[in-house]
Amino acid sequence: MNTGQVVDDERWMREALRLAESVMYITAPNPRVACLIVRGGQVLASGATQPAGGPHAEVVALRQAAGQGVDVAGATVYVTLEPCSHFGRTPPCVDALIAARPARVVIAMSDPNPLVAGQGIARLKAAGIAVATGVCAQEALSVNPGFVARMTRKTPWLWLKLAASLDGRIALPDGQSQWITGPAARADGHHWRARSCVVLTGSGTVLADNPQLNVRHVETTRTPIKAIVDTRFEVDENARIFDGTSAWIFTCASNPEKASRLAGKNVRVVQLPSAGGRVDLQAMLRWLGEHDVNEVHVEAGAKLSGALLQAQCVDELLLYMAPVLLGEGMGMVRMGTLQSLAQAQRFEFLDTKNVSPDLRIRARHMDRWNALLHVLQL
Repeated sequence: MNTGQVVDDERWMREALRLAESVMYITAPNPRVACLIVRGGQVLASGATQPAGGPHAEVVALRQAAGQGVDVAGATVYVTLEPCSHFGRTPPCVDALIAARPARVVIAMSDPNPLVAGQGIARLKAAGIAVATGVCAQEALSVNPGFVARMTRKTPWLWLKLAASLDGRIALPDGQSQWITGPAARADGHHWRARSCVVLTGSGTVLADNPQLNVRHVETTRTPIKAIVDTRFEVDENARIFDGTSAWIFTCASNPEKASRLAGKNVRVVQLPSAGGRVDLQAMLRWLGEHDVNEVHVEAGAKLSGALLQAQCVDELLLYMAPVLLGEGMGMVRMGTLQSLAQAQRFEFLDTKNVSPDLRIRARHMDRWNALLHVLQL
């Protein structure tokens, strides 16, 4: 492939990835996928995956082309994830592509779903269609880390949101924390709530702050499930979090009467084994993976945040830092005392963003990220 073709492929794939991001909030548990059909330097049609049960990106684009009377035979198709090759809620996309007779299909990333796993690529090639893979692959993975994590390691991708002062305090000694960061940071945080499948907190946060944990600053038709880690099942049944939308409680305790009452508020109580006297957080993640959860957004206090870190559950940090100093107060996480620096969990900075007057910092646990890359052989 010549240099010009490589540049063109990357250009169109990045445009497809931007389109995939436009359906960030609606596709779960399916991945966010987009498709561009290009010929002669012009986009003939485009499409992105619709909510679960609706058409996938390739079908949306092909229908758009057909609706405009455009024949896509001989064109180049750019798709951000390998076309599916199995019957799920919808027929296989690879069949629709083969029938459309494009000259090339350029794919960013293979599908880690065991029901696909290269079969879509193989079928395209067998039909005589040229296939290029791995174009902007890491960027494609960054759009769907949760889907890939769930398909490969059987647990969702989890990020931990923290809001702190410059000296690392999330609250004053008496627990006051509203608000350390400003309105822009809080609004930005709702984007991360909206893209997640589950918004997770601890019973201590529910008791102290009585949060709603809903999505208010982002337009979305899909509401993330709200979840609470409550080892002893002590949460107040009248907490604002129980507003009739779907909620889960992870606990080690049994209280059938309370669980039955909460069921009337659309709350599911999940009993899990204990680890060290509290909910086994790794078991919780496995349960979430088994229930089609791709991404988990955590907003919790220092105790649960530290426990998730200690249990090796955190893939990414989302830190909003305010330009204030609070002095004595509550630290971001409670992790106990390390015996050496070698025990420290290390993250790598991804980016920073000014959400005036605050700063948003993203950091990724690179061992976890590289494990996904390794499985996908990217």
